[in-house]
This record gives sequence, C-alpha cells and structure tokens, in this order.
Amino acid sequence: MLTDTFDRRFSYLRLSITEVCNFRCDYCLPEGTDCGPEARAHDLSLDEIRRLVTAFARLGMRKIRITGGEPSLRKDLTDIIALCKQTPGIETVALTTNGYRMTKDVDDWYAAGLDAVNVSIDSLDHAKFKMITGHNKLQKILEGLDRAAELGLPSIKVNSVLMKHYNDDAMDDFLDFVRERPITLRMIELMQTGDNPEFFDRHHLSGDVVIDRLRREGWQERLRGRDSGPAREFWHPDYAGGIGMIMPYSKDFCATCNRLRVSSQGQLFLCLFVDEHQSLRHLLQSDDPEPVMAFLQEAIKGKDYSHHLHEQNAGATKHLAMIGG
Repeated sequence: MLTDTFDRRFSYLRLSITEVCNFRCDYCLPEGTDCGPEARAHDLSLDEIRRLVTAFARLGMRKIRITGGEPSLRKDLTDIIALCKQTPGIETVALTTNGYRMTKDVDDWYAAGLDAVNVSIDSLDHAKFKMITGHNKLQKILEGLDRAAELGLPSIKVNSVLMKHYNDDAMDDFLDFVRERPITLRMIELMQTGDNPEFFDRHHLSGDVVIDRLRREGWQERLRGRDSGPAREFWHPDYAGGIGMIMPYSKDFCATCNRLRVSSQGQLFLCLFVDEHQSLRHLLQSDDPEPVMAFLQEAIKGKDYSHHLHEQNAGATKHLAMIGG
C-alpha cells in the first residue's frame, strides 16, 4: 500500500478527467472556459485511465472519485465509471459534478456502477445560484438529485462553498434542505488559489462559525471512516440528512490525509496545493503497471506533511477546475 514518510496510507484517488467546465462560478472560473473539442483534446484517454486506475488499485487504492472541471462534459463518462468499478480492488466509485446533466444521465451512471455522487450547489436560492454560477439551472439540478435518490444511489451529497456575502446567511435553508432528505450537505471553506486572492480576502469565512451553531442545536460528530474524505460529518436525530464541514485552514487538517490526485493530463498532485506536479503520462502508454507503481512508490516519499495555505501559498494551483478540489 502507498505509505508516506509520516506513515499515512493512501486509499483514495481523486481523478480529474477534464479541466473544462460549463459553469462560471465566481470563486473558480468567473470568466468560464472553452468547452469545445479542442479544449479537451489533451485529456487522458480511456485506455490511459484504465492503466492508471489499475496501477493505483494494485497499490491499495480502494476509492476513486471522478472530478473535473465538469466530468459530464466527457461523452465517455459512463464508460469511465464502468472501467473504474470493474477494476479489481476498487470498492467505491464516486463522482463530483455540477449536476446539469443528472436528469439525463444519472440512470446510466448508476447502471455503470456509480456508488456516490457529490453535486455542487452553493445556494438554494434561485437568484443567488444564477449569480454565482452564471446559469439558471438550480431546479433541474434538484430534480437530478431526486432521481438519484429514487434510484437508490448509496451516497448522495451536496457541496456548498461557504462564502461571506453569498451564503453565510443561508444556514436555515441548508438545514431545512436536509431535514427530510437523506442527503449530506457539506460546507467547504473557500480556499485561496492562484487566480482568486482578492476574492478570497473578501469572502473567506471560517467553518467554525457553522460548527458552533450545529453544536448549540444538538448536532453530534460522527467517527471518520477509513476511506472517507476530509469532511467532519455531523448528524442530528431530528434530521434525515447530515452536515459535513471541510475546513482546510483548521489545525491538523492534513494529519489524516488519505488521498492523492491526478489531473486530466496525467500529472500527479501529491497535494492540492503543491508547487510542482509530476507527470506520469509517459508511463501510461503500456499495459504494464509496474513502471507506474514504481513511480508512485518513489513519488510518495516526497509528500509534505501539510499544505502551506496559512502562509498564503496556494502552490501551482491556479483554480480548482485544474484538479477538482
């Protein structure tokens, strides 16, 4: 199993399959991106993804999260889900999406083996949602969530980036949303990246504000699972759903890190906020997994104990669409 010099074991791969996104979220890609074929020409191929996932699985990876950009812009997303699920050793296949294609495609994703979906919804107010994303698609996305629940998808979560002046006054709406729905709503602290320092300074808000309220209202924290992501999960007996908090600026956030990232162009990210990325694409041109495994085993030795966000160093990550957060 992949183990770093701090004795952290890595069982969770976040795999970006494209950097392009059709939304224009203020904190990530306010100017949008080119979503045409040329912008996606250098994305990993299906064969390259198969070879990559095989090598990671042989080194103990048990969970694959497919991210972007917006992964559903790839027409072969269902095939990617299926190949990940069919790889020996992989137990969980998850997807992070903006949800705009869920009503059309979630049935196919589920049939291909999808175990979990996280949908980005930064506001439940239609006007604010359009202001943040540039699209008036909240109702369709909510319908897609309902369809995922009807299918019986084992894990359904909503991701919301916590932002001052955008949704810091919307906690009542978020709590009402999970009162009757078996969905976890996760608040994610706004993170500084290379392209958003001024936005970050204006809108960052500590998740401690939310946790203080949850505890006052009787919410309790769950124990963290082996292959869980970084969220602190809270539950309440009067609610069908839960609340999760992802707080990268909190003390010891990196102590339990169990995940690695690979970009849509085959670059290994030992951390979301490293200064340099290591390309392994040249090793994905053969079906032999041994060179990829050897590369990963050597690379993991160079993983730092922590990111350096507290020093306002976001590394080489210009925006989160590069690697899916």
